[in-house]
Amino acid sequence: MEFFLLSSFFFLLLLVSVVVVGRSGRRGSDGRTFGPRHHPIIGCMIDFRKNSHRTLDWYTSMLKDSPTNTIVVWRFGTRRNIVTANQENVEYILKTNFQNYPKGEPLKEHFRDLLGTGIFNVDGEMWFKQRKLASHEFTTKCLRDTLVKSLQSETENRLLPLLKTAMENSSVIDMQEVLTRFAFDVICDISFGYDLGLLKNGLPASEFASAYDTASEICIKRVRGIFFPAAWKVKRFFHIGSERILRDKVRIIHQTIEDLIKKRIDDESETKLIDGGRNDFLSRLISSGNSIETTRDMVISFILAGRDTSSSALTWFFYLITLHPNIQTLILKESFDLTGENSSTNIYQNLKEMKFLEAALMESIRLYPPVSWDSKHAVSSDVLPDGTLVGKGDRVTFFPYGMGRIEKLWGKNWSEFDPCRWLTVSEDKKKELAWVSPYKFPVFQAGPRICLGKEMAMIQMKYVAVSVLREFELRRTTDEIPTFIPMMTSQMSGGFNVLFNRNQRY
Repeated sequence: MEFFLLSSFFFLLLLVSVVVVGRSGRRGSDGRTFGPRHHPIIGCMIDFRKNSHRTLDWYTSMLKDSPTNTIVVWRFGTRRNIVTANQENVEYILKTNFQNYPKGEPLKEHFRDLLGTGIFNVDGEMWFKQRKLASHEFTTKCLRDTLVKSLQSETENRLLPLLKTAMENSSVIDMQEVLTRFAFDVICDISFGYDLGLLKNGLPASEFASAYDTASEICIKRVRGIFFPAAWKVKRFFHIGSERILRDKVRIIHQTIEDLIKKRIDDESETKLIDGGRNDFLSRLISSGNSIETTRDMVISFILAGRDTSSSALTWFFYLITLHPNIQTLILKESFDLTGENSSTNIYQNLKEMKFLEAALMESIRLYPPVSWDSKHAVSSDVLPDGTLVGKGDRVTFFPYGMGRIEKLWGKNWSEFDPCRWLTVSEDKKKELAWVSPYKFPVFQAGPRICLGKEMAMIQMKYVAVSVLREFELRRTTDEIPTFIPMMTSQMSGGFNVLFNRNQRY
């Protein structure tokens, strides 16, 4: 009886504290509060749950209200999370005090089943070694040539014929799915010389691609756990639910790539791998003497970087083009001025010269970044430049989605799709890309972890954009504003359904 009364008393005390004592995490100098409302024990669980359908916009609105563009978020079962859209904080985290802000074990644990010890899921010496190897690979001419050859083949033989057939039949195409399939084909071709054939007639299913999609989704949901963040560990322990599915899907991914690695090793000697004409990433990884497991994990990370980010960016780019047809006109003018009718010669150099197209892509990525947030974990207690205290083990998150919507960074017209904000005029009156601090625009990371594949991704996006826009005008099937979904990389809820018309402008 006494136990029951005591338990009831503490329950009522907790209930009162949740209702009455709830407060915001910080208070500004003007007395206004900002950040989510926190309660004892459960933290901001209530506000988090209420806004789970609009997390990115909720965070953005709180960051805008904060005088420092930084908020503190904590909920039961998670580490304290400092979320910032402050440019000085981002530079401090990614460069100035880089050693204190590695990815950290809590985040690595969420993705270890899928990414293993690949470059996106390691810190310290292991990261440095892979970074050095990857840096060499991304600067080789053979990788660039392989990319251009793969883009040409996939575009001319599959993508454009598919869109042309859809136009002739007045068929609706989910451009998001098509671009994802395209990017998956290309990255698998240049990664390990494997043709998934996802854009063949009928858009065939692929067990490997399906397993990859499912595994990625489950891993990101581990991070986003709303009610009980550690629930996935319980499910993994008992081998039930999504964790059972994840294990099965990861087994398919690992087995597929390992079989290809073993076959490549059996088929060719290490010398022949280099001199025998194979230029894909897998062959060069094997020739570097890496183990099968290390090679597998690096290939998986390479796929993650090359498929999801570019397809996501292009989906939102084409969406914005349908809203701004004048931008398509300017892109085409630049393209035809550079290449005329023949766009198949000097492809790489011509694409690098398309400054307005690059500005349009950067502006699209500013508004709809493929990776909407990224987090690190503090090794030691610290103080950020804006005065925010960081405890040892705290999670520190920089927030590109929110940063693209901050007036202090982008001006009063931040909500407008304006490629010209990325351009300047040189002394000889040529358009050039304006320099923008990577800490103001950390979509490609910055500092020691800056994205090595940025140039390769930009070439791929430019090639697809020009190829499609030269041939077609895209017409949306609905005027509804699409929802931005922050998965491992951002997605458009419900896909991007379009119809195609022949481009009559040129």
